[in-house]
Amino acid sequence: MEALQIIVAIFILALASSLTFASDPSPLQDFCVAINDPKGSVFVNGKFCKDAKLAKADDFYFSGLHIRKNTSNTFGSTVTPVNVAQMPGLHTLGISMVRIDYAPNGGLNPPHTHPRASEILVVLEGTLHVGFVTSNPDNRLISKVLYPGDVFVFPVGLLHFQYNIGNTYAVAFAGLSSENPGVITIASAVFGSNPSINADILAKAFNLDRKMFLLFLEQDFKQKEVFICHAKFLNLLPSNSKQPAKSTYIIMKGIRSILIAFGLFAFACLSASAYDPSPLQDFCVAIKDIKNGVFVNGKFCKDPKLAVAEDFFFSGLNRPGNTSNPVGSNVTMINVDIIPGLNTLGISLVRIDYAPYGVNPPHTHPRGSEILLVVEGTLYVGFVTANPDNRLFTKILNPGDVFVFPFGMIHFQFNIGKTAAVAFAGLSSQNAGVITIANAVFGSNPPINPDVLVKAFQLNKNVVKYLQSRF
Repeated sequence: MEALQIIVAIFILALASSLTFASDPSPLQDFCVAINDPKGSVFVNGKFCKDAKLAKADDFYFSGLHIRKNTSNTFGSTVTPVNVAQMPGLHTLGISMVRIDYAPNGGLNPPHTHPRASEILVVLEGTLHVGFVTSNPDNRLISKVLYPGDVFVFPVGLLHFQYNIGNTYAVAFAGLSSENPGVITIASAVFGSNPSINADILAKAFNLDRKMFLLFLEQDFKQKEVFICHAKFLNLLPSNSKQPAKSTYIIMKGIRSILIAFGLFAFACLSASAYDPSPLQDFCVAIKDIKNGVFVNGKFCKDPKLAVAEDFFFSGLNRPGNTSNPVGSNVTMINVDIIPGLNTLGISLVRIDYAPYGVNPPHTHPRGSEILLVVEGTLYVGFVTANPDNRLFTKILNPGDVFVFPFGMIHFQFNIGKTAAVAFAGLSSQNAGVITIANAVFGSNPPINPDVLVKAFQLNKNVVKYLQSRF
């Protein structure tokens, strides 16, 4: 009976762990390429999976993220997503990517939330004022001005924004910790829902009576058409109305009210999220000092009230890494050890520099999938599936191309061009880990018994010893 109790206890612990350590649902196979045809497929996480033997490199590939998008719209920004809808091989891998273009002088990615993902953003061009707001009751605004090479983190479910304060175009790329993170643009959700939210509800939420709420809208929207549209959404004007009583220049005073009113909603979204162990607070900034700290996911957490913008910030990803080494590549890792605010958020970022003909040698990430974007140069990339098939999926990538390396698969990148290459990649863990195959096999400490490697690799013992001497 004692043995049975132990088994039951282990089962319960394992079940609890599966609830705590969650990512986009863990697949029981190397990958699950999403398809619309259910014939001969398996249903996983809302998508049917293609027969793994029919998967091809294009399932893990997207091209065109180098192209500047049109920002001639109300907000002066355009978001180009690369999620499971654009790249079916992302299914179950818990990662996706976006490119964001901002018009000069005020291009805005307006206040919004991602109900299923944290976000790590790197600026490539321009100057952005960014920020996020914590949940009730504090509703703290944590903000920063970012320049090229700067990195900032937006915790899962929290309201956040980016605003171009420069007089030139701005461009940013971001990794998100879900194959389909979702977007809730606050203004659209509040004032543009279908059917519209009752005006009395919103008037009460923003502490205005119905007439004052109409005046609030009238004063806070620049364009008459915008005002009429929102007023009609709230049933405050008849459907045939052509203009309000008056229209004044847009001001930002209403945004803070919106952010505060929906802080609780953003916090509620956390319960539906899945990523590195689920926090029961907005974020958990890692600290080394255990005094007044809380231990979460191998790190002590700073008191949230003491968190500052620098906890979510890194500068310098615009600087090339030194590729003067035997493999001709350099990986600059931005994980929880570099940005402590990443703790528990299930996302991290790397910059990879490649010398001409440089290689990021075959390796695995034991705790994360990877989505890679080429910014400069031409890379030959690939990954190998698990036993027994050991299929190699490869692709040649040019600037703007995106490729996915599934969780735990051995993968590589090789610069086949005559010039230096640069790539950025998001990983679906705050600390994805790296196992470089050659180093682990032939350079372990202490060394693996040569007899083991002789048999495993079917090599002469002298060859094994020579390889071990090289690492």
